[in-house]
Amino acid sequence: MAKIDRYLEYIVENHGSDVHLYSNQPAYVRIHGALSPMETVPLKSDDILEMLKEVIPHKNYNELLEEWDTDCAYEIAGLARFRVNGFKDRHGYGTVMRQIPDLIPSFDDLRLPEALRDFCLLTKGLVVITGPTGSGKSTTLASMIDFINDSRNEHIITIEDPIEFVHQSKKCIINQREVHKDTSSFAKALRAALREDPDIILLREIRDLETMEAALECAETGHLVFATLHTNSAVATIDRIIDKFPADKQNQIRTMLADTLQGVVAQTLCKKSSGGRIAVFEVLKTTTSVAALIREAKTHMLGSVLQTNRKIGMQSFNDELTNLAASRIISVKEAYMKAIDKIDIENRLAKMNITLDFKEEEKVLAHERRTSSERQKILESEEALKVNPNDINAMNAIAWILSTSVYDELRNAKKAIKIASQACSKTGNKDPHSLSILGVAHAEDKSFRRAIDATRKAIKLYTIQGDDEIAEELTTRLELFNLKKPFRNE
Repeated sequence: MAKIDRYLEYIVENHGSDVHLYSNQPAYVRIHGALSPMETVPLKSDDILEMLKEVIPHKNYNELLEEWDTDCAYEIAGLARFRVNGFKDRHGYGTVMRQIPDLIPSFDDLRLPEALRDFCLLTKGLVVITGPTGSGKSTTLASMIDFINDSRNEHIITIEDPIEFVHQSKKCIINQREVHKDTSSFAKALRAALREDPDIILLREIRDLETMEAALECAETGHLVFATLHTNSAVATIDRIIDKFPADKQNQIRTMLADTLQGVVAQTLCKKSSGGRIAVFEVLKTTTSVAALIREAKTHMLGSVLQTNRKIGMQSFNDELTNLAASRIISVKEAYMKAIDKIDIENRLAKMNITLDFKEEEKVLAHERRTSSERQKILESEEALKVNPNDINAMNAIAWILSTSVYDELRNAKKAIKIASQACSKTGNKDPHSLSILGVAHAEDKSFRRAIDATRKAIKLYTIQGDDEIAEELTTRLELFNLKKPFRNE
């Protein structure tokens, strides 16, 4: 058994997704979306390199040594396949290995929208699956290809780097090609595919302009092309495709995209309240009106199209996030955090009488963290004064918090003035920092005339020293004091 297998067996047994091995760090595993250490002993760079040498092809091992990163797949018979990325950083060698389940999940298993089944029944055009890394795009595509494999008699070619899910031919003939192993590039494999009588082409990732151009050509010549991109929403995907091309070609690409794009599916993963994760989808179908907006460079209007076409299978992230939060499948906080348009989802939740209680909780936690930190700073400064009663920095630190804290329970104007006055006295009123703190202490005590006087003296000294930036900040503070307002360290 390879040394690295014990980490991989652990994530399979515990329903995890990734193993992270980094130099000078303990092994980490990702389970239900959260990273946690699997052990406490830090790994050495040479040990990680030796583990990789056992399991990755010789070509990839040499690529890692020569080019400092590599991608491939590794399989433990009877357990699972894993996507492997090896790399080098400033500490040494590392790897991230992602589990690829042996069984391809079904539409029902993944809770895929019905619109994706419609996309599987198409005969031509481009369908883009998009989302951040780790959002489940590969799994969604595998499920769609498996559905086609069960229901149609077609020739499917997949172009991947590396091959993740392995498909066995059922009703379809499936050829899976791996970049850097079976072909030199995505673009070259795409152009070759046109001479291989395909009905459906799966392009695992569009990484460059040449590949994008080739994908559009394949879709335009009567093939059904599935491809993935890394964008956050369906609308952003269309803009990203167009922006990949030079400005002088973008009008032509808009027309080509309007004619060939069949739909965009954006997805992200959310943590379920009961444990585990659930995929959330945004679906845009290319209707006549959508095609017109793409052609006329009015993609900013596509958001409203998503809202008004649910009856034909379109949906927005915020629709789904709101429904999941209302059903308590995910928490309100998770829905809010995953939403791209925060104001919109806040309004949607409010209409359903769902409050963002977690915001208040976070305010309380932030209050507790900051007051604790400021109290600790006061205690440390008081201890420093016991050791050295002439420690000006400690005096200033205490007086600053007592004068400027945003929390009422920490402010004490009288004590702040007393300590700040001592600091100024010990420096002969020649330290501009001590004078500026005396100014905010007087302002907290509502002695604004004295606050202005101390602050002006500080500005003058900073200007003499050439610290114009600080002098300018204090000038702004003077404006507050003239308005009879204290200063708060927000």
